[in-house]
Amino acid sequence: MKAKMRVMTERPLNAETPVESLKSWITPNTVFFDRNQGAVPPRRISLKRWQLAVEGDVATPLSLTFDQIRRMPKAIAADTLECSGNGRSLLAEKAAGNPWTIGGVGNAVWGGVWLRDVLQSAGLKPAARHVGFEGFDTPMGASGVKFVRSIPLEKALASTLLAYEMNGEPLPLKHGYPLRALALGWTGANCVKWLARIILMDRPYEGFFMDNVYRVFQKGQDSRAGAVVMGLKLKSIITQPLSGQSLPAGRVVMLGAAYGGEADVDRVDVSVDAGATWRPAEFIGPHEPYAWRQWQWVWEVRTPGAYTLMARAVDDSGRSQPMQAEWNVLGYSNNGVREHAVTVTIT
Repeated sequence: MKAKMRVMTERPLNAETPVESLKSWITPNTVFFDRNQGAVPPRRISLKRWQLAVEGDVATPLSLTFDQIRRMPKAIAADTLECSGNGRSLLAEKAAGNPWTIGGVGNAVWGGVWLRDVLQSAGLKPAARHVGFEGFDTPMGASGVKFVRSIPLEKALASTLLAYEMNGEPLPLKHGYPLRALALGWTGANCVKWLARIILMDRPYEGFFMDNVYRVFQKGQDSRAGAVVMGLKLKSIITQPLSGQSLPAGRVVMLGAAYGGEADVDRVDVSVDAGATWRPAEFIGPHEPYAWRQWQWVWEVRTPGAYTLMARAVDDSGRSQPMQAEWNVLGYSNNGVREHAVTVTIT
């Protein structure tokens, strides 16, 4: 039976990938998680009508057709994309926002053009320091606030893709057709869909989704004083077995995925005794920059009882995933080992 996505809200559409679909290195387009602030366009825009504007602190403002973009040198990159609030519902203390478990993440192979090639065609003025992205989607609610985000110029030039393909297919409508900004290794909040306008600026974009949302702040703190949510935090998830499962004694294959955004995952350790002892897992599948690493560990268990399973990632600079998440008002970037533990019963 095909696993169904867990829908949290219909309008706007927010739904997480079923755990069964997180066991593959590539997450199928049909079950790739949905995260939206506004309404998904009702139909695909005509490519004859669509154009991408590049303006602001540029020497030559551009208006590019889809054909012109497709004629540029192509880039292909794997990238694990995660919702900033993924794992929010696993926090011991409640945080505001959609109750994501572990399914607000997926890995895809994206095709498109490097943003730096587009910006080179426009030419940058000396004042350009940040790159803003705006889609043509319609905001929801009476306020009519557009979802506009900006990233530093350094990230834009180094590793940001303008994607028009997802897993070998044209970018699906709900994932941003015809073009999506994709800051590789950064959270989905930095990856604007249905792209229509790129703006070069001398400072970060000022607006609701830059200043009030997607900031890490504490109770009583001004949101604008909090750090902007950017790169993915080092994290590991267990995709098999599921929490609450009852399993027969004998061989149990643990499966999972680990990712660190711009950092490379070097090792995953697992524990079956709530963190008292740790053993190295085995990596399986491809190893690409910005993409998660799938892992497994074979557990021979003979003694019946309840077990708490944990997984802990370590990156190539020796940094280890924290045992406990750092709580914040909006529950962003939960990468705690304990929060992602799985409890099973062996019979």
